Amino acid sequence: MPVIRFSNGAPMSLPLDSDLLRTFLAVADTGNLTRAADTVRRTQSAVSMQIRKLEDQIGLALFERHSRGVVLTAQGRRLVDNARRIVALLDDTAAAMRLPVLDGSVRIGIPEEYINSALPKALGAFAAVHPGVEVTVQQGTSMSNLAALDAGEIDVAVVFEPGGRSRNEVLMVDPTVWATSEQHGTHERRPVPIATYTHIEGGWCDDLAMRCLKKCGVESRAAYVSRTGSGLIAAVVSGLAIAPLSRSAIPPGCRELTEEDGFGIIDMSNVVLRTRRGNRSPTLDAMADAIRRAFGAGS
Repeated sequence: MPVIRFSNGAPMSLPLDSDLLRTFLAVADTGNLTRAADTVRRTQSAVSMQIRKLEDQIGLALFERHSRGVVLTAQGRRLVDNARRIVALLDDTAAAMRLPVLDGSVRIGIPEEYINSALPKALGAFAAVHPGVEVTVQQGTSMSNLAALDAGEIDVAVVFEPGGRSRNEVLMVDPTVWATSEQHGTHERRPVPIATYTHIEGGWCDDLAMRCLKKCGVESRAAYVSRTGSGLIAAVVSGLAIAPLSRSAIPPGCRELTEEDGFGIIDMSNVVLRTRRGNRSPTLDAMADAIRRAFGAGS
């Protein structure tokens, strides 16, 4: 059996169990054993046991445990990219053996929140099985993507809807919450500095966020105005401000502000999948299925 040695001399025996790698990625993505357990549909104790088994196999600690969850160690960060490639290759290979090769084109509309998370997973899996399909992506707000869908400019859209029962296909529930830097403790300042989308399309988020602060009795001041979600994330990571973010978009080194911190959930949002009416095709169905799997909503 081949052995790989890290720079510190620690041996890692091969092969690694892909099931352990899937659990490892779930914990790395959520930063929380309970949420990871929900993702992989196991108990929290089973997830803990799998992480310990993987760490024993590698001979290195992959996570540091904290009261609010876990964070990757330097060794864990080194494993993440390779683990994603291994798992993606296994999934793509299985899919390629089951599905016919398609051609044609498909146009996608998706919010900024998922450009760096769900979208690469969906496109990578789809392209591996259907390399002949021409894919076009439009990043935009839910409003602009729905308008493009109605106008026939795109074929499938991922959009936000108010939480609760929906007539459409719900990919996930992704609440909008206040996020802060774990290192800077920005939320403890008074008045608390906030980052906003003020005076641009999507102002509904600002309205809901300000109502939330008022309800919680938190005095605030606008410290950063951005036209993009990535700008809000930058403000949070730097410690300049707290910001309203989708829970799934909270970056490493930052965390959600809960009721224990004196804050609360800003809004419950459904992330739904919409397709253009009267435009069904095997190619569109395959892309929709790839998007479902990327959001964890498919089999």
